[in-house]
Amino acid sequence: MALPHLPDSRAAAAALDAHDPLASFRDRFHLPAGVIYLDGNSLGPLPRVARQRLARVIEAEWGDGLIRSWNAAGWIELPQRIGDKLARLIGAQPGEVVVADSTSINLFKVLAGALALRPDRRCIVSERDNFPTDLYIAQGLIELFGNSHTLRLVEADEVCDAIGEDTAVVMLTHVNYRTGRMHDMVSITRHAHACGALAIWDLAHSVGAVPVDLNEAQADFAIGCGYKYLNGGPGAPAFIFVAQRHQADFRQPLAGWLGHAQPFAFEASYRPAQGVARALCGTPPILSLAALECGVDIALEAPMTAVRAKSLALTDLFIALVEQRCAPYGLRLVTPREHDRRGSQVCFAHPDAFPIMQALIARGVIGDFRAPDILRFGFAPLYVRYTDVWDAAHILAEVLSSRVWDRPEFRQRAKVT
Repeated sequence: MALPHLPDSRAAAAALDAHDPLASFRDRFHLPAGVIYLDGNSLGPLPRVARQRLARVIEAEWGDGLIRSWNAAGWIELPQRIGDKLARLIGAQPGEVVVADSTSINLFKVLAGALALRPDRRCIVSERDNFPTDLYIAQGLIELFGNSHTLRLVEADEVCDAIGEDTAVVMLTHVNYRTGRMHDMVSITRHAHACGALAIWDLAHSVGAVPVDLNEAQADFAIGCGYKYLNGGPGAPAFIFVAQRHQADFRQPLAGWLGHAQPFAFEASYRPAQGVARALCGTPPILSLAALECGVDIALEAPMTAVRAKSLALTDLFIALVEQRCAPYGLRLVTPREHDRRGSQVCFAHPDAFPIMQALIARGVIGDFRAPDILRFGFAPLYVRYTDVWDAAHILAEVLSSRVWDRPEFRQRAKVT
C-alpha cells in the first residue's frame, strides 16, 4: 500500500511497523544490532535457517554421505528444483528456469542463443545506462563474432524508437541498478516482437522485490542473480529463463557436460539436453545452492502484492523525509517518483556522494555508492521497517548538516564501493 499520508513522527512510523503484515519476516534474518541495512539490493542478509541448512549439508551430506549425496541427498536435482521454485516468483512455468553460474555467464549464453535465432539481423539494442557487465558481455560477443554485429545504446526513453528491422535482440535490465528506474516489460517486449526482435531481461534488481511475470510479458529469455533480494549469500548462483517455445531451438555456446542429454554416458560428442536443462554447463556448487534455496523459500512465503505495497510505501516515505530534512544540502533525486516506474530502491545524486555514504555507514546506515555521484539505498520489504526509514533519513540529515563526511578517512576508497 502506498501511504495515504506520511507518518509525522517516529511513533507514527512505529505504529506502521506494528501493523505491517510482513513484520514477522524480519526475524527470519540475521541483522546486526545497531545497523540499518539498506543495501539488500546489493547483498541480502543471512537467512537464519541457512546456518542449519549449510551445517546439515556440510556435516551429514558431504561429511557422511560423501559422493553418495549426489543421489541420496538430491544434489544433482538442485539446479532444476530451485529453478522451478524461482519460476513461481517471476511468472514462469516449471521447466523454464534453472539455476547455474553467474548472471554474466548466463547472459553470454542467452545472448548468443538469441542472436543465433535471428541470423539475418545484426543489431543488439540496449540502454546506455545498463549495468556494465551486460554491455561488456555484448561487446565481447560482438568481437567474438568478428564484429559482424553492432550494439546500439540509447537512453531509457528511446528504446522502442531504436528497435528496427535490423534488431535481433533487445537486451535490458528491468530495474536500473543506478537509478532504480523500472522499464515497462510488457510494452517493450510487445514492441520488440512486432519488429521481429527477441527480448532478454536482466532481473537482478527485480526478483523478490517487484512483481515480474515473464510469461504475461511474453519475454523470450531472462537472467538474474541470487544474492540480492533473494538473500542467497555472497556470490550465490544466478538463474536463467528460456521460454518454453524457444527451448527446442535454443543453442548456447557453453556446451558443458551437465547440459548434455546424458551427462553420465560420457559421450565424445555433445547432444543438448531436452528443455531448459541445456542451459546448464558445469558441476553445480552445492553449498551455494543450498544457501540460495533457503532465501528462495522465504521469498515464496511472502505475498508479492504485500511486498510491492510495502516497497512503495517505504520508498515514498524515504523520498519525502530526505527531501524535507535535507533540502539545503544539494541532494538530487534520480529515482522516478511514479510508482509504475520505480523499483525498490531510492537514489540521490551529490558531488560528494562517496564520502557521504562512508560517513553514513560509520553511523550504522548501510547503503552504497555508485559512480560517479550516486547515493543508493535499497528497501527490502521483508526486513526493512518504517522506523528504519525514519531513522536513516534523520541520520543522513545529521551527516550532511555537520559535514562530518568531509573528514579524510571517509574519502579513502577500498576496492569495493
